[in-house]
Amino acid sequence: MELRQLRAFVRVVELGSISRAALDLNLVQSALSQQMTKLESELSTRLLQRSPQGVTPTEAGVAFFREAQLTLRHAEQAVRAAKESRLSGTVSVGMAPTTAAVLGMPLMRALRERYPDVRLHMVESLSGHLTSMLNARQLDLAVLFDSHLLPSPDLKTARRWSVMPLLEEDLFFISAKNKTRAKMAKTLKLSQLKQEPLILPTGPHGLRSTLDAAFARIKLVPNVVLEIDSLALLMEAVDAGLGATLQPWAAVARFSDAADRFHMARISEANVQRVNVLCSLSEDELSPVALAARVVLKECAQQLVSQGIWTGARVKPPL
Repeated sequence: MELRQLRAFVRVVELGSISRAALDLNLVQSALSQQMTKLESELSTRLLQRSPQGVTPTEAGVAFFREAQLTLRHAEQAVRAAKESRLSGTVSVGMAPTTAAVLGMPLMRALRERYPDVRLHMVESLSGHLTSMLNARQLDLAVLFDSHLLPSPDLKTARRWSVMPLLEEDLFFISAKNKTRAKMAKTLKLSQLKQEPLILPTGPHGLRSTLDAAFARIKLVPNVVLEIDSLALLMEAVDAGLGATLQPWAAVARFSDAADRFHMARISEANVQRVNVLCSLSEDELSPVALAARVVLKECAQQLVSQGIWTGARVKPPL
């Protein structure tokens, strides 16, 4: 038995007609009549007395009508109680500038739509700073990159973090289009960048750690001409032709004219990617609001990948 059956029965009794009730409920008359027959079959008793003038409830139908009305009122009260007890509170989320450029607005919109009473505190900073804030309990959630943040039993026990893989991003050689050599390849190997002047973030930054390890594997010292720990300033320097950079596609996500402004060549080495890891306080420390926000964040990221919006990214399977 379903609530929709109770609503239909109550309306039939109130209007004294299956045809008028069907019109009121926006149903086909035959479908409503079948619902009533099914309801009587489930209860093994006749609820309605049918005649050319309409329908009237039997003695059993009158008793059922009163209880059905009470049940529907209780259901409406339950809905109101749920709405009045909507999830509320504050959650703090940290993202690196590249991540925030792609994921920030979709997350804010999704949380506002799904949980309008939740206050979101967004922090955009370098991954090293976000790590410190998470350890200091100044953040509930953070998307981090460094390979040393990947799950290990000792690390998770020491920091009491909950850690889950999120995304894997390709890295690109990005240069100003008007400063790029003609017919530059769409894919490159790191070994081809020996003479390229590079603008990179500094050592504590998660991406720099990944790149340093990749260059070390091929025994190449990159030609780093500038170190800048601000994505906006770094990309401004690239745009000005002061050098090229190695970044995920997300680094140009805030440029509406990125295709006209920058040349991008994907780094082809299979082991040169940036892994995005969703880190949070431990399960028992997270508030219901933070737990809900973590689910929404993961869903948003996966949706951006599946819709092809997050270029060069793939959903990272659970470890």
